[in-house]
Amino acid sequence: MFVLKFLWYTARDESLQGTMGLMSKHLAKNTLIFSSMTFISRMLGFVRDMVIAYLFGVTGAADAFWVAFKIPNFMRRLFAEGSFSQAFIPVLAEYKETHDRKVVLDFISHMMASLILVLLVLTILVELATPLMTIVFAPGYLHDPLRFNLASQMLHLTFPYLFFISLTAFFGSILNTYGRFGIPAFTPALLNICMIMTALWLTPYCKEPIMALSWGVFISGVVQCFFQLPFLWRRGLLPWPRLKWRDPGVLRVLKLMGPAIFGVSVGQINLLIDTVFASFLPVGSISWLYYSDRLTSFPLGVFGVAISTVVLPTLAKAFSRKSDGDYSATVDWSIRTVLLISIPATVAFLVLNIPMLATLFQHGVFKTHDVIMTAKSLSMFALGIPGFMLIKVLASGFYARQNIKTPVKIGIIAMVSNTLISLILIFPMAHAGLALSTSISSTLNAGLLFYYLIRDRLYVPGPGWGRYWLQMGVANVLMGGLLWVLSDNAQTWLAADGAWRAWHLSGLFCLAMASYFAVLWLMGLRLRHFLSFQQAPSS
Repeated sequence: MFVLKFLWYTARDESLQGTMGLMSKHLAKNTLIFSSMTFISRMLGFVRDMVIAYLFGVTGAADAFWVAFKIPNFMRRLFAEGSFSQAFIPVLAEYKETHDRKVVLDFISHMMASLILVLLVLTILVELATPLMTIVFAPGYLHDPLRFNLASQMLHLTFPYLFFISLTAFFGSILNTYGRFGIPAFTPALLNICMIMTALWLTPYCKEPIMALSWGVFISGVVQCFFQLPFLWRRGLLPWPRLKWRDPGVLRVLKLMGPAIFGVSVGQINLLIDTVFASFLPVGSISWLYYSDRLTSFPLGVFGVAISTVVLPTLAKAFSRKSDGDYSATVDWSIRTVLLISIPATVAFLVLNIPMLATLFQHGVFKTHDVIMTAKSLSMFALGIPGFMLIKVLASGFYARQNIKTPVKIGIIAMVSNTLISLILIFPMAHAGLALSTSISSTLNAGLLFYYLIRDRLYVPGPGWGRYWLQMGVANVLMGGLLWVLSDNAQTWLAADGAWRAWHLSGLFCLAMASYFAVLWLMGLRLRHFLSFQQAPSS
């Protein structure tokens, strides 16, 4: 959070004048709001995972739950927060700019009715065929009847979550388009609260204890959906569903949604491929991948998703106004901000993987062996953090222009690459190879998105990139070296008690952050110049 507070206070500097300065202030403020709320949710998410690890550990039942949870969660990211949001927000932003309020509200109402109908049909079909869905997502469970039946049983409870959370994403997209980012960003915290409560209080009453988590998922979907309604009503944006398939806006969103599924959700598809392959590996592999993915998703969720969510309406508005300069400057701001955060996050995860995992999860039935195995995949996922985050903002650059074809083409290339690399690496590296293949394919995806933005001159890099890379390189090397020297060996962390781990890890994080920004400052990087897209002056 120090990063974003620094960005915001620097953006308030009176020396920032003109369109670029005002735009950067606006983006920094909204990113701070979104990230602050997301930070709360992610911290609760860590508490949730610590509770689950303590109570259930890494077992066949835990693996089965993560499969049952991953299926609706995957579809949520694929459809609701993925293809739907990326298709709906640019169209809604255009309606907001070019039509009166009544036309906009009619469009929202027609869109909501269409979404409800599709979700109802999908939910009913899956509820009737949960064993088939389990086979698709975890084919390796066919040789393990216990895990297969348990996953299928829990899926009956977890899948309706998709219906409610998709409507939640719809309501959040409306609020985001109208510049209200805080409530949609905070809403996912309710999932973590519900799962913590059911894990602690409902577990003793369930014949199969792990079923309590499935009830938590279902309850959280209902709670999140209804939580946002008062905020929409207060702003006069609460829709009443009215079905009209031929609404021009609805047809445009549906047309954009189909191909957008691949373009915006390749990262999720790659993680799904990991789950499919991991279902053939030893018990615990899916859980090890889950916990390592959760840690590397922290910077992605708090910063990457925040930045892409904030810039999408801004990019869509710049495109609708044919303002190429504002569009390119927004992309430039996004890339600089992502690199500022993602590269040191990668360094920290590579150096401190075992200290982090031992501190967070080595309690109860989550044992030393689980920490070591999770650390292997965490290191491999860490290499892909810059790619994961860049995909979010670079793909938004295309979707804001309602260009679906390019990200889809790139997404297919990345997905095929991930599958082939997984087949190669799974044999020598097991679950860690699956994590590495995901990182490689995501980096390829981000690189191709960047290439096409540059090739089509949709993005022209601003001044000062050479100096910026030098500053970032020196700061990250020194920070990584400092952490390497000061962190104790793995055995010390694995044998220490929880209090020692917590204090030492907190100290290392504070020292790393202080050294990183101190070196950047000493090398002449001033965030007010960074935010106004100007090269920092020499020290």
